[in-house]
Amino acid sequence: MLKMSKRTPDAALLEGFLDATRAAAASVASLVGGGDGLRIDGVAVDALRSALEDLAVDGLVVVGEGEKDQAPMLFVGERFGTGSGPAIDLAVDPVDGTKLAATGRPDSVAVIAVAPRGAMFDIGPAYYLEKLVSARAGAGLSLADPVAVTLTTLASRLGRPVEELRVAVQERPRNEQYARAVVAAGARLVSFADGDVALSLRAAASDGDLDLLLGIGGAPEGILTAAAVRALDGWMAVRFAPQSAQERTRLIDDHVNLEREFTLGELCRKNAWLILSAVTSTALAAGHELAGVRADDDGSIVVESVVVGPGSPLTRSRKRLDPQSSPGVPGPVR
Repeated sequence: MLKMSKRTPDAALLEGFLDATRAAAASVASLVGGGDGLRIDGVAVDALRSALEDLAVDGLVVVGEGEKDQAPMLFVGERFGTGSGPAIDLAVDPVDGTKLAATGRPDSVAVIAVAPRGAMFDIGPAYYLEKLVSARAGAGLSLADPVAVTLTTLASRLGRPVEELRVAVQERPRNEQYARAVVAAGARLVSFADGDVALSLRAAASDGDLDLLLGIGGAPEGILTAAAVRALDGWMAVRFAPQSAQERTRLIDDHVNLEREFTLGELCRKNAWLILSAVTSTALAAGHELAGVRADDDGSIVVESVVVGPGSPLTRSRKRLDPQSSPGVPGPVR
C-alpha cells in the first residue's frame, strides 16, 4: 500500500492514480522486448484511459505525449473522471521510453503527474525543451551560462572536483554540443538513449547517482519531471528549444518568448505528485531500483511503482494484479 503523510490531501485518490499507472504497465507485460513500440503505446493508452474513467475527480489532461511522433496518446484537453470531486490536472506519458520497452532495455515507465488545476506550466505547441535538472545544491544554475561555468559552480557547492561530477545527456545529434562541453570540462558523461524522466529523478534526488541532467528533450517529459523535482526539493530550469521550422513558427505565433528561461517555481506552481510504474527495470536513486513488470506462473502480474510527492518522496510499492479481477488490467496480450 502507498504510504501517505498528513500533508497528502486524499490518500485514496492518489492510490487510484497509482493503480492507473499500474494498469498501464501491466497491460504491456507480454509485449516488452517484442519490438513493437506503437503497439505498446496503444495498449498502455487504452489501459490508462480506462483506469482513469471512474476516479472521483474533475480531471483534465494538460500535458500529453504522442503528437510529435504520431504515437497513440491521451490528448491535451481530454477530460477524465466522474466530473465530481477535486479539479485535477494531469500530465501523462503512458510509456516514457517506448523504444526501451520494445527492446527490453531499462528505464521505461508508465508515468503521470497529478496537480491541482492550473499548477502546471503550459507548454502550448512545444515539442522540445532545453533542460537543466539537479538536486538542491544546483539552485540558481542557469542554462544561459556556459556548461563549464555551471559544472565549476556545482562542483564547488558539492565540495568535489569537477572530475567527479556525473552529468546525464541524452544521445541525440541535437545534444552533441552538451556532451562535448561536459567532456571538455573534465566531468563524467553519462549518455542515455531514452527515458529522461527516470534519469531526471536520479539527478534531482539528494541521494541520486547523477549530479546534473543537461540537454534538449521532450517538452511533456519536462513538465512531468518538474512535479517530482519540486517534491524532491531539487532545481530545474528550461527554455523552449524548437527542433523544426514548423515548431518554431507555432511557438512564435503563440507569442512564446524563445529566449526566456523558466525555473521550477513557474514549471510547477503548487504541490504535485509524480506517479510511475516500471515497465522495464528502472533505477531512480540509491536504494530505489524498480523491477520491470512481469507475469508470475499463476498468471498474476507484479508491478513495482514509486510516488514522489510532498511528504512522500520516493515512496515505493509493489502490487500483484490479477487480470481477471483488476479493472483496467487486460489479460495477456497475444
